[in-house]
Amino acid sequence: MDTLSQRWARLEAHTTLVGPDDDRPRPAVILFHGCGGLRGHLPKYAEAAKAAGWRAFIIDSYGPRGWSRGFALATVCTGLLLHGSQRAGDVLAALHGVSQRPDVDASKVALAGWSHGGWGIMEAMSSRREPRMLGVADPGAASLEGVVAAYLAYPYVGIAALNRMRPWRHCPKTLAVISRTDHLTTVRNAERVHDMVRKCGVEVETWIAEGSHAFDEPTSVPPMRYDPDLSDEALRRFRALLEDVVVAPPV
Repeated sequence: MDTLSQRWARLEAHTTLVGPDDDRPRPAVILFHGCGGLRGHLPKYAEAAKAAGWRAFIIDSYGPRGWSRGFALATVCTGLLLHGSQRAGDVLAALHGVSQRPDVDASKVALAGWSHGGWGIMEAMSSRREPRMLGVADPGAASLEGVVAAYLAYPYVGIAALNRMRPWRHCPKTLAVISRTDHLTTVRNAERVHDMVRKCGVEVETWIAEGSHAFDEPTSVPPMRYDPDLSDEALRRFRALLEDVVVAPPV
């Protein structure tokens, strides 16, 4: 089983960094893709973070595992492999690794996840993090104290997310995007989950987007459908969250 450092060493080789061209410590946002793997919309969010003066780290969870998109669609998206509790190991490892970089302000980190990536973030926020939990040997070695914000884009909160109602142990300001016609959850279920998160005293903004699951992904695979206007609004809200939690250095 990987330690956090070993997991990060594997992930880092498949991580894309987008940010201002300097070496000063800046706020950082770490982006985690959905079950279908890296898609064309995450670089747009990374650019929005860069425009706000942040560094963005796009994590590819499948590259280190040697998984293709087709394999992931057949296994991860169907719930056979890599549940959210295991993906949380990637979240903690990336947080651990990124926070140690000299060009990152470790006291100002945001986590952003789409669908399955959001599931992983929620598991990382709520788990006890005892040894050998969450798919890594030492999950407790990652500090959550520097996490100031979470962006959850239509996170998976369906029946396989067994811990979706488990209280968070670390409570950053959160923006939760709910898709009105999400085929993986009802709006009522998603709102119930996010209401639970609010109970730890955190500010949770929910935005019900009038679209399908993955509405901001530039492909249309029924029942999912790309909506460019909603995508633009999601990008605006994502950047506003970053600007709300911290005043970043000028680009």
